[in-house]
Amino acid sequence: MVERLTIARLGRRGDGVADTPDGPVFVPFALPGEVVEAEAWPGHPDRRLPITIERASPERIAPVCPHFGTCGGCALQHWTAARYRDWKRGLVVEALSQSGLDAEVDDLIDAHGEGRRRMVLHARRSQSDVLKVGFAAPRAHRIVAIDRCPILAPALDGAIAAAWAIAETIKTMRKPLDIQVTATESGLDVDLRGSGPLTAAAATALARVAAQHKLARLTRHGELVVQRIAPTITMGHAHVTLPPGAFLQATAAGEAALATLVLKHCGSASRIADLFAGVGPFALRLAECARVAAVDTDKDAIAALKRAAETTSGLKPVTVEARDLFRRPLAANELKPFDCVLFDPPRQGAEAQARALAASAVPVIAAVSCNATTFARDARILVDGGYRLTRVTPIDQFLYSPHVEIVAILEREK
Repeated sequence: MVERLTIARLGRRGDGVADTPDGPVFVPFALPGEVVEAEAWPGHPDRRLPITIERASPERIAPVCPHFGTCGGCALQHWTAARYRDWKRGLVVEALSQSGLDAEVDDLIDAHGEGRRRMVLHARRSQSDVLKVGFAAPRAHRIVAIDRCPILAPALDGAIAAAWAIAETIKTMRKPLDIQVTATESGLDVDLRGSGPLTAAAATALARVAAQHKLARLTRHGELVVQRIAPTITMGHAHVTLPPGAFLQATAAGEAALATLVLKHCGSASRIADLFAGVGPFALRLAECARVAAVDTDKDAIAALKRAAETTSGLKPVTVEARDLFRRPLAANELKPFDCVLFDPPRQGAEAQARALAASAVPVIAAVSCNATTFARDARILVDGGYRLTRVTPIDQFLYSPHVEIVAILEREK
């Protein structure tokens, strides 16, 4: 059945929202004020598939990518920049409001820079042996084959062609293959997931592909297939050799913007704990002026941070610890030596660590987050524990998506 819907607003995922007698209905790629014809979305009772736009918004613009609407990578290429920016900042304002938090929210910082420096491509071979390499369709397992993507950094040029060549080499693939590609200063670093064990012949063939496409390194589930040169990234004055599949901020500009704010918020602190430190984008910069204790669950990431710190002259002492901060957060007594704590957890946030911090006497906390909802939850815990949320800055390094980064400062009430 075809429905005629009027879009009232945009939801948190970037979908248009129509208010109906049965509750809100979500229509992807529809904008506020538009009237659309839509049909049922099988398996999604509160969602509709758009058919036609009966009345378009004057704020609608032409998308920059021919795959927009079929590829699930971007949600909002079709909205004017000013409205998009207001909406993305509003996601942070709304999350804080829902948690009863009152804080100054800065204007959104555009940190797309040259574009994304990492991506995960999916490859699947059908029963009829047709290969597709690309991104998943919106909220579906179907693969949308692509040959280019306009939001990628120039350093990822050649990554899609390399991914196609890798997928074509793995002849027995029936389940989806994930191909994670990171642009490093040494070249493309590729990690394969889902291929299953490689035969000697397959490994040799993949090594040839890596050589043809001048990959810095090719691994499978972190195990080395071939390395031409160590994949490295500069962080502050340090050079970090990345572990396979390492997490990095999506854009170089995004990392720089986050680090600038973190350094500002940590101010003149002399002892800093960097929790969920990863490979060290903040710790290695903070160590130029302060002693740093870096903690992360990922043993390989924290080992890479340690090696970078040890081989960089001019840094203050950096200690590292591999520790599951979800199960064993640093307790209040362990936090006593620090005059500033930074935490940058994954999307699920840092609830356990926030509770431990709320019971501590740490004077300043710098919080980084990629999820407004879990950030607001953790900030609420800290405020209830006696901290004051003084400033929140939203950062957009995930252009055209509903994802937003946050940097905030919390100070212990005196």
